[in-house]
Formats: sequence, structure tokens, C-alpha cells
Amino acid sequence: MKNVSFSVLLIFVGFNLFGQDSLFNKKWQVDISGFVDIFYAYDFSKPQGNIRQPFLYNHNRHNEFNVNLAFIKAAVTNDHYRANLALQSGTYVIDNYAAEQGVIKNILEANVGIALSKNKKIWLDAGIFPSHIGFESAISADNWTLTRSLLAENSPYFLSGAKVSYEVNQQWTILALVCNGWQRIQRVEGNNLLSFGTQVVYKPTDKTLFNWSTFVGTDDADAQRRMRYFNNLYLQSWFSDKVGIIAGFDFGYQQEQVKSAHYVAWWSPVGILQYKISDQWNTALRGEYYHDPSSIIISTSSPIGFKTAGISYNVDYHPSSNLVCRLELRYLSSKDAIFEQSTTPKDKNTFVASSIAMKF
Repeated sequence: MKNVSFSVLLIFVGFNLFGQDSLFNKKWQVDISGFVDIFYAYDFSKPQGNIRQPFLYNHNRHNEFNVNLAFIKAAVTNDHYRANLALQSGTYVIDNYAAEQGVIKNILEANVGIALSKNKKIWLDAGIFPSHIGFESAISADNWTLTRSLLAENSPYFLSGAKVSYEVNQQWTILALVCNGWQRIQRVEGNNLLSFGTQVVYKPTDKTLFNWSTFVGTDDADAQRRMRYFNNLYLQSWFSDKVGIIAGFDFGYQQEQVKSAHYVAWWSPVGILQYKISDQWNTALRGEYYHDPSSIIISTSSPIGFKTAGISYNVDYHPSSNLVCRLELRYLSSKDAIFEQSTTPKDKNTFVASSIAMKF
């Protein structure tokens, strides 16, 4: 831990030195920010352990108070350069970074970027960064619902690699990236194939956004390689100052076996309606379905895989712009008995989740 702290200190000292006498005659700006999300959830299925369901990665503890995500971040900018370093902890890190080894799982972001054009419309960024997939991030306060959609929980939250983004104009932004794999900081042992992705964002107005993101790659070692092709589509729009919608759809397919010509697929639609009661209060209603009959993404012991529908309703209170208190009731129904409980698995699951989250 002393070595980690010393390394971080050297980074900040280095940035400060550049700020005093930059090679590019531009001073560096350093912004320090952070986030803390404290939660309590109660699962009415009463699972045997404290982890509620194995396919959820946020607010996934039963009948206990805990930290879902806490991080501190340094964002460094120059006229044509930028860098981010964020260190994290919490149950989200324990659950979602289980495949990563050592202290590297405590890195939320670690990336450096350089502008490739004078007008700063084209950027090259490399390192560990948030995924380009989906409308829900690891930061709960930025999302319309407290808990994440099934499709968000089971697609990448983060990637490790390099990306080029191009802001064509105020309406269009495009991105291309190469990464170490499907939500991987380190590549799968024995895998020598990098993965790829794209993103297209279209904003016809300041109240409407269309997004199409893709992933092409594998999550296997070379000897078992099954190619995976994935698409994420969503529309976010505000009908008025009070009413907004998000409509999303994920679909992907993967080789059934290594070198197979046959592919198996999964898909998931979701819809969220948000209503702002006032400047301090808002609510959201979500409906969703996840169809993974071959258990490509969500593993189950069921012969029919994972076929689950859900509905949730949450109420949010914002006493200030950087603080939010949230309460959510969520119901999930499956085609088979896949939900953890105190005795035998059930085909229904109901839980309530609450959170106090603050940005600083």
C-alpha cells in the first residue's frame, strides 16, 4: 500500500512540475473529484448468503448497509492533452472486477489522451476507461434508476485499450477502439486476439440522442476461441422539461463452439420513463426483458437458460445538486427457477434498494 501511495504521489508531483514549466508553454489544470454511494437492499427471497443474485453487480448485498462504489479522481488537462486517474473501492468492485488480479481492480480510470487536430475535435485516448456501450454507468447518480438494467449489468462497464473519437459537428460523434476484451483490463490468459468496437452518436436536437455501439472479439483463450458480435442501440429523448424516455435494445451472437459455423444469440430490450415532479423530486418506471437461452452471458443451471422479465419503480430526492437519496422497488420473473433464496431457487424475485450518493 505504501508503494501505491508513493507512485500516486510521484504522478501528482510530475503533473505539478509540468504545470510550472510546460514543454508546450501551457499550464496544466488539475481537478480533483469523487463519489460515494452508500446503500441498503432487502431481498424478499432471503438468499442464504449476503450476495443477492449472481448476475447483478451493483447494490448486490442482502439486508446489510454497504458501499456500492466510492472513488477519488484526478483529471488533468492541457490545451491539447488530458489524463484521468481514479481509484475505487466497494462491493461493485468486488463483484464486477472479480476476473482482475491484485490492486489493478481498484483502478476505475487510468488513461491519457492527445488531441490529433488543432480544433480538438479528434482525440486519441489510451488506458483504462469507461465502456462506450450503454446508457448506464457505474456512477448511480448519473442514471435514471438506482439499480442497473439487466442489459447494463451484463455488458461491459469498462474497457482497456485505445480509442479515437471524432466530433464531426454538434450533431454527430463517432468512435473506434481496440481493447483487451469484453470488460477486461488484462487479456484472458492464452488469448492473443485483440477486440474491437465502434460508436456512433447522433443528436438531432438538444433533447434527443441516438446511440449505436458495437463490440467484435472473443472472451476465450485461442484454443477455445468463439467469436462474439454485439450491438447496443438506444434512444434518449425529453418530450418536455418534466417527461423523458430511454428505449434500449442489446443483441449479440457468438459461435456455439470453436471454429463452428453455427451461432447462438441473446437479446434484451428495456424502456425507462422518467417524470420530474419538481427540482428536487423525480420518479422513474422501467420495464425490461433479457433473453439468453444458451447462457452465453448469464450462466444458469436451467436447460432453457436465462429468460427473465422485470419491472421497477423508483423515487429520487435531490436535497442539493450533488446529493441524491433514492428508493427503488424491483420485481423479476423468470421462465425457470433461477433466483437465489433461503431454500430452493424460485422463478420470482422481489427486492427493495435504497441509496444515499454524493458527488464532490
